[in-house]
Amino acid sequence: MNYYCSYYQATVLKSEMWYLVAILRSFEHIGFDRTLNKQTNRFEFFVPQDLESFFIEVMNYFQQELIVTDLQKLPNRLCNSQEIV
Repeated sequence: MNYYCSYYQATVLKSEMWYLVAILRSFEHIGFDRTLNKQTNRFEFFVPQDLESFFIEVMNYFQQELIVTDLQKLPNRLCNSQEIV
């Protein structure tokens, strides 16, 4: 059984970061967001696998509104024992 969340990264429009974070946090347990790189406005998202399809729906909305770009599902970096957290 895989206990790790699905892992995503995306670039977020700087002026709308507060909006994205507020909306995501208004949905209980949809995931954990964190700024990965402040200079490039890169965020990472840890999403429970049971809520992944809903997360994708929300992120599709943000992509249509041009708030989120370059959304990518990647291997969860916490699964790599050599990754610096």
